[in-house]
Amino acid sequence: MKRNFFFVFSILMIGFPAVASADVDAQMQVCNDCHGTNGVSQSSDVPTIAGLAEFVHVDALYIYQDEARPCAESDYRQGDTSRAATSMCAVAADLSEDDIDALAAAYAELPYVKATQDFDAALAAAGQALHDQHCDRCHSDAGTNPEDEAGMLGGQQMGYLRNMFGQYADGSREQPGKMQEKVELLTADDVEALVNYYGSIQ
Repeated sequence: MKRNFFFVFSILMIGFPAVASADVDAQMQVCNDCHGTNGVSQSSDVPTIAGLAEFVHVDALYIYQDEARPCAESDYRQGDTSRAATSMCAVAADLSEDDIDALAAAYAELPYVKATQDFDAALAAAGQALHDQHCDRCHSDAGTNPEDEAGMLGGQQMGYLRNMFGQYADGSREQPGKMQEKVELLTADDVEALVNYYGSIQ
């Protein structure tokens, strides 16, 4: 009897990782249906989430659970596109702490793929100067270094970046105090220069 107990227990323990993996895969598929296959966005207004540092991903999902960041509704971009539009707040609300940790770890292991997009070279040059002066300390390597544990900027979709800067400027997007000081110094022309610079990182 004792042998049978340990046999069944062992089988169950072997099965748990497979079940957990299947759950994460299913949840990632929901994410990918907006953020793109493997978290690499093909939509100008949606960010790539592959390659984000775990801390950044976890923090963002908790912020969305608290509805402390704008949560505009968005149509699904792939998969079953007939589904009703959803929002990041609605998606995050259904996630447990374990779900959030597992998703963040899974996306952190994926490569960050920079978007191929058109940009203005003159604006990009001006944006690089602004980045070097104001942003590089926290967003090194043109904002592509996950070890900074800051959002990925270089190579992100430019439409998303414009929306993000706009939300920072109007106070609707939560941000660290030191970043708010930097953002408040930026003019509309500065923002467009930075967007073109980050869009030029391909």
